[in-house]
Parts: sequence; C-alpha cells; structure tokens
Amino acid sequence: MEVRILKKHEQAPMNLLLLADPSRKIVEEYLTRGACYVAETNGDTVGVYVLLPTRPETIELINIAVAEEQHGKGIGKQLVIDAIKKAKDKGCKTMEVGTGNSSIGQLALYQKCGFRISGIDKDFFTRHYAEEIFENGIQCKDMIRLSQDL
Repeated sequence: MEVRILKKHEQAPMNLLLLADPSRKIVEEYLTRGACYVAETNGDTVGVYVLLPTRPETIELINIAVAEEQHGKGIGKQLVIDAIKKAKDKGCKTMEVGTGNSSIGQLALYQKCGFRISGIDKDFFTRHYAEEIFENGIQCKDMIRLSQDL
C-alpha cells in the first residue's frame, strides 16, 4: 500500500470521504483548507485521510476512511500511523482527532494508536447535521475529541 498526497488536478475520493462524514458541504469545505492523502493498492484507492492545520504546531486528522471491502485488513491503523509520521515530518507537536460517541471501532483504533480522550463536544452532530446519524445501534450526538503529543 502506498499513501500519497492528492494532486491538485485530481478529484478527491468523495465516495470514501462521505463514508466518514455524510455532509458533502462540510467535506468540501475542509478539503479547501487541508491536505488530502490517498492510500492505493494496485492502482485502487483503498483509503483516505485529511490533515488540517488548526493552531501553531497542531494538526487535526480528519475524515479517515477505508473502502468497505477493505475493512478488517489493518488499513485504518496504517493510515493513522502514516498521518502521525507526516505530522511529525511537518514539525507538528500535537495531533488531534474527533469521532462520534457511537463510533466504537474508531475510538478503540485511535486509543490503540496512542491518542487519549481530551474532551467532548456535546451535541456536535445534532447541531451540525440535519439528519440523525446512527452507528452500532447508538445515536451519534457528541464529538469525542482525542489528542496525542508527537
């Protein structure tokens, strides 16, 4: 698997980006401010993530997604590790990530990769998304914020 930055003339893989964030408007907005990275295997895009600078020496990992047929192969963990390396290479001191309270698998993944819960943005998803989101039989209401020192 090779991870590379999306070239300026290339279209972002919206099908994958919308797996992680169902709001096309929000995805398109942060794509203008962040750097999109794609993971490819044999010419096929199997994953994606976006790195978004937020404050001096701080970067946020947003919209990490793996193609559904590729789940369970460790690609998500490889993407998180790659993002951490790229952030360190950019001189960042802190990486942040946010996920829904109902995103049980993602919460476990981020903690396995060294992130610690740093806060909760209550009702984030009910404030910013018109339609209700459900995962694992749980309504996604709150944004769980995690961070790690690099």
